[in-house]
Amino acid sequence: MDLAAITDNIPLYFKGLWVTIQLLVLALACGLVLAVPIAMWATSRNPLIASWPKAFIYFFTGTPLLVQMFILYYGMAQFEAIRESFLWPVFKEAYWCALIAFSLNTAGYTAEILRGAMKQTDFGELDAARSCGMSKGLIYRRIILPSAFRRALPAYGNEVIFMLHGTALAGIITIVDLFGAARIVNSRYFVPFESFVTAAFFYLCLTFLIVWGFKLWEKRWHAHLHPRDA
Repeated sequence: MDLAAITDNIPLYFKGLWVTIQLLVLALACGLVLAVPIAMWATSRNPLIASWPKAFIYFFTGTPLLVQMFILYYGMAQFEAIRESFLWPVFKEAYWCALIAFSLNTAGYTAEILRGAMKQTDFGELDAARSCGMSKGLIYRRIILPSAFRRALPAYGNEVIFMLHGTALAGIITIVDLFGAARIVNSRYFVPFESFVTAAFFYLCLTFLIVWGFKLWEKRWHAHLHPRDA
């Protein structure tokens, strides 16, 4: 094993780690902001309203993330209207194309998770809220969304981990994330095992931190479900 190739390029790996964390956090934040209203519209009883968010969810959960990223990074450039518009500075940059693709993808999965959690809201809670004179918006804010977030937390934790693994695709379109750093080291020194195992180690550390954080979060949010000591 050529460990010198790894130790000499540790700064490159840490640079890639920072880019990976940036993409993950920004994509999750943007995706969550999009997912909440999409999930709310998807639960509407009006089929005209519910059809559009359901189509969004179906598309982004039914197609590979790599295809979505390629459509944005390679596909948008073929449209002259895009190249001549104010959007071109965004779509010509690999970083922003990856971020948009990751955000829309996680928005689709998160919206589906939240939609299912909202559907499980107890009818008794809704009837009690209506009997207290709560408006529809207040019911969503105080009853439906808080309980849905609690039920969705374990599934959302898995989505965060899947999104972390999905960020590795950014390295395919020239972004120097963790995977991109491993590719560079491998191309310089021809050490595929050492370079990619090092990247895997960093991904494992991030996954452990995410799982640990969600365990603490679940323990706090689900404290009322734990048996109390006598």
